[in-house]
Amino acid sequence: MTESNARSSSALESILAHAVILLAVGFALYPILWVVSLALSGTSDPSPQVLPLPQEPTLSNLREVAWTSQTVDGAEVWLFGHQLLNSVVVSLATAMVGIAIATPAAYALARFEFVGKSAGLRTLLATQMFPAVASAIPLYILLDALGLLNSRTGLILCYATTTVPFCIFQLRGAFETIPVDLEEAAMVDGATRFGAFVRVVLPAARPAIAVTGLFAFMHAYNEFILAATLLSREDMFTLPVVLQRFIGEYNAQWELFAAGSLIVSIPVMALFYVVQRHLVAGLTAGGVKG
Repeated sequence: MTESNARSSSALESILAHAVILLAVGFALYPILWVVSLALSGTSDPSPQVLPLPQEPTLSNLREVAWTSQTVDGAEVWLFGHQLLNSVVVSLATAMVGIAIATPAAYALARFEFVGKSAGLRTLLATQMFPAVASAIPLYILLDALGLLNSRTGLILCYATTTVPFCIFQLRGAFETIPVDLEEAAMVDGATRFGAFVRVVLPAARPAIAVTGLFAFMHAYNEFILAATLLSREDMFTLPVVLQRFIGEYNAQWELFAAGSLIVSIPVMALFYVVQRHLVAGLTAGGVKG
């Protein structure tokens, strides 16, 4: 093959690769464009079109969703603000609880041999096999007995039951990829086991911890079934429950649902932006043991 033919072949491969990438990006963004178009449209029944553009563009749908209020004890309360705060607080607390409990547990499972280790791992794995709806009634009874229904604390405890096992499995794989020699070298220099864990292992596992925390946040932020079951007060609703109320049995306010979806996505996009530099390294951590 001549040099000119090689350059032509390389250029063709590059063009095909870029075409496939653009096609995949378009396929992923097309539904999002429809949501944006519907949220910004002034009509609740937009006509079908290949290129989703807002019809009668307006921001009224966003204002109607974001500035909903409720009268409590004679005073106007920013209801949507309370619901947004509920989702953010519950999600952040769930991620923090999951990481705080899972980090030392995953490290112990990755580094030490002890009685019951295999049985404990199998038990943790079994907890991931049951859907959330299967535990809704038992959790409701327990929270009712503890007086934690319609509370953020109760919802955080429920979410932690599934978040902690997930975080343990994710972080255990990450800790196994960190060479033991690094800890031994630190301990030879005078560090204790705990000191080596804090000064050597945790910094090395920071990308995996960041991504695991992000997944835990997203799980709690998007969860609907338990939130709809355990919360009955409107001011305690999380955002997925709020969005569901726009779609009724006989009436669907799709323009408000789309507007709410855009607003709900803002905290997640902001969090992705903050931890983006950890995503690639964190997603690959634990994939290969070495």
